[in-house]
Amino acid sequence: MMSKPCIISVAITGSLPQKKDNPAVPISVSEQIESTQEAFEAGATIVHVHVRGDQGQSSSDPERFLAFKNGINKHCPGMIVQFSTGGRGRESELRGGMLHHRPEMASLSTGSVNFPGMIYENHPLLIDELAKKMLEYDIKPEIEAFDLSMLYNVEKMVKQGLLKSPVHVQFIMGMPGILPANKEVLKFQIEQLNKVLPDATWTAAGIGRHQLTLNNWALELGGHCRTGLEDNLRFDKDRLASSNAELVTRVAELTTEYGRTVATPAQAREILSLPASH
Repeated sequence: MMSKPCIISVAITGSLPQKKDNPAVPISVSEQIESTQEAFEAGATIVHVHVRGDQGQSSSDPERFLAFKNGINKHCPGMIVQFSTGGRGRESELRGGMLHHRPEMASLSTGSVNFPGMIYENHPLLIDELAKKMLEYDIKPEIEAFDLSMLYNVEKMVKQGLLKSPVHVQFIMGMPGILPANKEVLKFQIEQLNKVLPDATWTAAGIGRHQLTLNNWALELGGHCRTGLEDNLRFDKDRLASSNAELVTRVAELTTEYGRTVATPAQAREILSLPASH
């Protein structure tokens, strides 16, 4: 297990961070493409993207998603583009409105959860609707699991034919209202995933100061890593991160401490059962 290549996902922007929080946050599509290319060259093979409007606000504009996807396909050969269907600042009916552009992956939360200051609402009908669209457009979901119940919802959806096996699950930890950044909790989730969906793959993501902690745990436990300015604006307690690429580089360097390697685009595709790039 320890020799298994690690897929590094980079969450470049998110729906909340602004340049006033960290000047490195890429807002425009052109900035996002440039930031992603740097992260790709540092070792990231998946990019998770939220697009923004002209005023920096969370946007559902399908054409911005398409422009981003086209830019990554051009400048980052083989990189896997993952559209966010997340709900911050976006109306429910618009959250899947860009899936017809057929990214190779898209995020899918399988339950509702309390975020600081808001309810991240994922109604069962919305979850099913997004899953059906992903099936229609041959998109592999990344299941965003903020709570343990979301994992069992995935098992049910696989049995219903709404999700294809093997699924890919991301355990997100370390923010008020979701599961804590606790290693025993993560190990329990992995054990349960292996029981109910033994062919699944998984990534762990930590929010804020927990990002690096979850990177270490994922490498130790045989999973994959997510990093990026969406989740964490700082490199450490003393300074802001200078770029998404800096955060990716840190994870890439960390893999060697666990006897792991950084997955190439071809290896990432094989691990995730995605077609080879052309």
